[in-house]
Amino acid sequence: MLKVFTKEEWEKTSPRKNIGSWEKEEKVVKKIIADVRKRGDEALLELALKYDGCLLENLMVEEKEKKKAVKKAGTDFLKALHKALENIEKFHRRQARNSFISNEESGIMLGQMVIPLEKIGAYVPGGTASYPSSVLMNVVPAKIAGVKEIFVCTPPGNDGNINPYTLAAAVELGVEKIYKMGGAQAVAAFAYGTGTVPVVDKIVGPGNIYVTLAKKMVYGDVDIDMLAGPSELLIIADYSANPEFIAADIMSQAEHDPLAANFIVTSNPELPGKVLDSLKIQLPQMNRQGIIEKSLREHSAIITVKDLAEAFRVSNDIAPEHLEVIVENPLSYLPWIKNAGSVFLGAYTPEPLGDYYAGPNHVLPTGGASRFSSGLNVDDFIKKTTLLYYPPQALKEAAEDVILLAEVEGLDAHANTVKVRMKSLE
Repeated sequence: MLKVFTKEEWEKTSPRKNIGSWEKEEKVVKKIIADVRKRGDEALLELALKYDGCLLENLMVEEKEKKKAVKKAGTDFLKALHKALENIEKFHRRQARNSFISNEESGIMLGQMVIPLEKIGAYVPGGTASYPSSVLMNVVPAKIAGVKEIFVCTPPGNDGNINPYTLAAAVELGVEKIYKMGGAQAVAAFAYGTGTVPVVDKIVGPGNIYVTLAKKMVYGDVDIDMLAGPSELLIIADYSANPEFIAADIMSQAEHDPLAANFIVTSNPELPGKVLDSLKIQLPQMNRQGIIEKSLREHSAIITVKDLAEAFRVSNDIAPEHLEVIVENPLSYLPWIKNAGSVFLGAYTPEPLGDYYAGPNHVLPTGGASRFSSGLNVDDFIKKTTLLYYPPQALKEAAEDVILLAEVEGLDAHANTVKVRMKSLE
């Protein structure tokens, strides 16, 4: 179960363990990538049999499978999906950028073109759970950015079918090409192409360690969104916090993965005991009890601090993927937050609202990466190309400075491009 530490004990013992070296997994991933690059579809079909336990005839989902999935998902699911979709689209539209051109002195024009990527591959996890929400989070910002071709892949079950809820979500979003593939082989296919799978410009979406390592290895040949690790939640709680809420929220992230890291940082010395008591009551009711227990026991902690100022310092140091601020007047503490992927304010804003429904993206930086990176957003699906125009007189006015700067760097050919133009203006 969760261990309780003072801030000083936490800093000494650092129970947030390094998950470890991945040398063995890296060798497997390198081999898979090489195999897919060499044998294409043939390798993908063999790897689906090896890792997913299914014998596939085709990698691409057929139209009849799409119709069947939508029907099986049911009207209640589709209604909820479209409500979430509306919220997610509304939020991400606010992120959209526009091109601009500005007129400067002497007839100079400077600008920036915002150009969407042509093709992206969205990886949607499969395995022990279905993730239609990940379809929304990966595809919606790409569509708003103006990406022309969006491809989705997800691991098939051992019956050769994709989870109907995941597939229905992709269909409802208008994704035409959906592939039955997962793991490192899916990343390799999007990065290098096969007979069936196209080469994309960018691969987005979270996955297991094999997916993450594969994304790391193909980066440079294609772009990636981030190296997403196990899920994280940190809750800052004061005397007003309800221990039942805290226990429920911690379990919601722990059930993702035995490696998920969860933290409660509190200035209330009585809260840890109350949370532990509530966990004892709620935990036996959870279907994924074993996963939750391992996450809480091995990668999670309760940290007691003297005041909220210290609590926020601890949080900023950990830089969590998700941060819940369950305190009185949570909005007043926004200036104290420096490092977090997504922030949930108040007792009635549990993290699953962000996972499924509210609007902000749930593909977020983990492992402390919120110190320097952001969650998936519309900017991830665009590139910015700058524009410059100088008329002759403007270049003449800048010529002396440009020539000097080029010669200081020892690049006389750079300086010469200006010199030859100045001669033409004499």
